[in-house]
Amino acid sequence: MNHEAEISDGVLRILTEGEIRPLGLMPNASNYTFLTEVADPEHTLLAVYKPRDGETPLWDFPEGTLCQREVAAYVLSRSLGWPPIPPTVMRDGPHGLGSLQLFIDANPHEHFFTLRETCSDAFLAVAVFDVIVNNADRKGGHCVRGRDGTIWVVDHGVCFSPEPKLRTVIWDFAGEPVPDPILADVRRLAEELRSGPLREEMLGLLSAGEVDSTADRARRLADSGRFPHPGARRSYPWPPL
Repeated sequence: MNHEAEISDGVLRILTEGEIRPLGLMPNASNYTFLTEVADPEHTLLAVYKPRDGETPLWDFPEGTLCQREVAAYVLSRSLGWPPIPPTVMRDGPHGLGSLQLFIDANPHEHFFTLRETCSDAFLAVAVFDVIVNNADRKGGHCVRGRDGTIWVVDHGVCFSPEPKLRTVIWDFAGEPVPDPILADVRRLAEELRSGPLREEMLGLLSAGEVDSTADRARRLADSGRFPHPGARRSYPWPPL
């Protein structure tokens, strides 16, 4: 196990077992979203807690499932090895069951639109990921740069629909070939979503149809080898930031 994996596992342990102490609601969130401390006897970290009971119902996603989609996105990114999504778990917190995600200390003035020219490789991986998970809301502000320079992506509550819903600001690579190393990861993922431990873990968070659709999207992307173009219908989120 490398040092990065050890750190991630340590954070996951604290998120899973630590005491959750809400500090307050986070501003400008469409659902109830709390900044919290999570502490064990030796460590304290900041995390973002999104309780299921605080989710605004959506007509096109099953009620009470957004928090599970947040966790499923992290599980998938960890299997692929990219893009960086903060460690995320399901927890029964002060306001009920919800997702709990490591808080990333980032410059609030940096986002996709300010970073796209200097961090193109990082956003290429994000664009591939969004195709696979069918991200219906990739706004520019969902891409942040941590103090160590890592580009992190957050807010994956409206992913994994079986219906075509890809809406993203990252169309920079439309029509271009997907790099071979990325394609190899996508092919592997498509197989692992059909059977095995990853499929079982995802089935604990999503419906079988949603997992199968994710595998299908991965396979189609691997077969085409190219980034898709924006569709004729709504392909950009609003607002974009």
